[in-house]
Formats: sequence, C-alpha cells, structure tokens
Amino acid sequence: MLSRPADTSAKLAADAAADAAVRLDGVSKRFGPSVALDKAWLKIGRGEFMTLLGPSGCGKTTLLNLVAGFLAPNEGEIFIDGALVTDVPAFARQTGIVFQNYALFPHMTVANNVAYGLKARGVAKDEIRKRVADILAMMKLSGYEARKPRELSGGQQQRVALARALVIEPKVLLLDEPFSALDKNLRASMQVEVKEIQRRLGVTTIFVTHDQSEALSLSDRIAVMSAGRICQIDTPETLYRRPADRFVASFIGEGSLIRATLDQIQGDGALVSVGPTKISVPAAPLAGLPAGKQVDLFVRPQHLHAGSDLEAAFQGIVAASIYQGDHVDLYVDTPDAENGRLMMRLPAREAAGISGVGAKVAIAITGDDAVAFPRPGA
Repeated sequence: MLSRPADTSAKLAADAAADAAVRLDGVSKRFGPSVALDKAWLKIGRGEFMTLLGPSGCGKTTLLNLVAGFLAPNEGEIFIDGALVTDVPAFARQTGIVFQNYALFPHMTVANNVAYGLKARGVAKDEIRKRVADILAMMKLSGYEARKPRELSGGQQQRVALARALVIEPKVLLLDEPFSALDKNLRASMQVEVKEIQRRLGVTTIFVTHDQSEALSLSDRIAVMSAGRICQIDTPETLYRRPADRFVASFIGEGSLIRATLDQIQGDGALVSVGPTKISVPAAPLAGLPAGKQVDLFVRPQHLHAGSDLEAAFQGIVAASIYQGDHVDLYVDTPDAENGRLMMRLPAREAAGISGVGAKVAIAITGDDAVAFPRPGA
C-alpha cells in the first residue's frame, strides 16, 4: 500500500506550482528489503538543467524512473509543473526521455521514429509533418528522414532519440546517460549540442550520469547521490569548491586527503595546520570540534607544489610521473597523506625540475579551495 506524508494538502500543490517544474517531497523507493531511494527531497526550477550524479547503484536512475512514471514510490509525492503526478501513468506525464541505448524502433524510418509519440497522441497528420521536419532541422538531420537506425552513426542515432523526446514538447526532458555509448570526441561535441538545444528551447532537463566532467560542464545545478540519498545539491562551482562532506569532495574532481590539526574555528572560517603551514578552510564541516583535534584536509592536486624545505608543509618521495602534455601528474608517497599517497598536478616546466621516480620532494600547499573534515575515529 502506498504511504504518503500527512502534508499533501492543496497548499503544498499550489506551492509546488508556483516555483518548480519538478518537485519530489520525501520520495522513497524500495525493492524488497533493499532501499534504492531514501526520502529524496528535490525541487527543480523551470528551464533548469539538473544533473543527478553518483556512482553505479546510488539511486539516480531510480529517481529518474520515478519522475518518468516507470516506477511508483513507496512513500512521498511527485509534482510536475505544479500537478500531483504520483499516481499518473507514464504516458500522461508529458515527459520526454532519451535512454542510454536510445531505444529506437529498428524497423521504422527516422521520420516515423520521431513521429511515433505525436501519432500516439492523436496529433493531426499535417501538424506531425511540420513538427517532425522542424525538429529534424534543429537536430541537423534533414535529409535523413527515410533512413533506418542501422544506417546511422552513433551520434545521429542519439540525435534521433533526442528529436523523438523533444517533438512532443515535453514539460520535462529526461536523459539517462545518453552519451555513454559515444567515443570521447563525439561525446564532447554532443554535450555542447545538447546544452545549446536545451537552452534554446528552455526545457526543464534532468540528466543522469556518473561522469563528473559531464556534470560540471552541462549543469545549472547538480544533485550528488550516494547509497540512495542526496548528499548535496548545488551549482558545479560550489560543489567543487565547497563540498559538504568527504564523499562529495572525493567524487567531484580529484584530490587528496592530508593529515592536519584543527587550530581554531572563528565564525564561518577555521584554521588548520599541516606542519608549519596554516590553511584557511570553511568551518561548517568541522562544527563542534575542539582545537587540537586531528582532521583530514582535502586538497586539489593543482594546489600542491614543489617548494623549498623552508616553505614545505611536508616531504614525500615520487612514486610515479605521468606526462599529460601541458602538465604532469606526480604520485607521491608520504605518511602525511591519509592513504599514504597523494597526487600533485604540476605545469610541465615546473615538473621538469624534479628528478623523477624516487626523487625526494618538498610539498607546499597553496590556494584557497581546501576543505577539512573530521577524521573518522579520531
């Protein structure tokens, strides 16, 4: 039996209608004893590009399928454009979806694939022809109307799937890892095209991915998920610079955890020390910790530099050097790192001054984007 929060009044529906294209209120989904989504609260603005980001099995596709209507929640309510749709079937929700494998009908032409949703809705033939022609022109597929999916490249198939989702003029566009089958270069170009189309049409979009670079480059906001829970919802810049917890910090971008000591908390800021180096960090993750407590400092690889012994926070030994063109990634073994090894990202010219594997390096910490978290068990 579906259970819902007590507060599902007309006032809640009116509130949802006023300022959100999609709203989830305490939505949970279980498969037997397994909790796939645990009390998700999410509000997506009209025209917003919202990404659900997290590792496999974190609940992001489950959340997408709940919005689409392919799954029913065990608890909570779902609103689309102000209307309560928790019990509304998928075909009546006015959503368009692009699946990971595109799900094109192999026996149909491009034109008939795109027209399928319009025909199912009883749209007049002349209107179907016009709308199909318009969307194919937007997708740079004019002239491909009579082809079958097997006669198209991967990028063209993706454009057809996107055209089919958009031609019905959905209130919400749902994208389920649509770039995963494309090669790197095509993937990058399709990301740009999809974002341009989304902005041009102003369609509210929910995008599922486990690729952090996709999320950072495409999104207005990102909901980072882990183990069925939404850990943090914020802009890409805020997530990168001010992660709320250790998981978000480790999942967004690259970085290393370094052993540090909390010196003081004052207002919104805190001061931690690594050897002789003092570093300012946000206070929120360290709230309630006393001075002198051991903490883990999360530092991005570009904020670690080779320095003199006097300015260095600590020492290490180069374990590996990976040339990346304009920069070099150095993997350095040091007891000051949480797992015994950290990564530095140095400009190629700076890295040339280090002898290579086995070389001793003095490491200085710079930059203002470091974040500290309580050390587990400390």
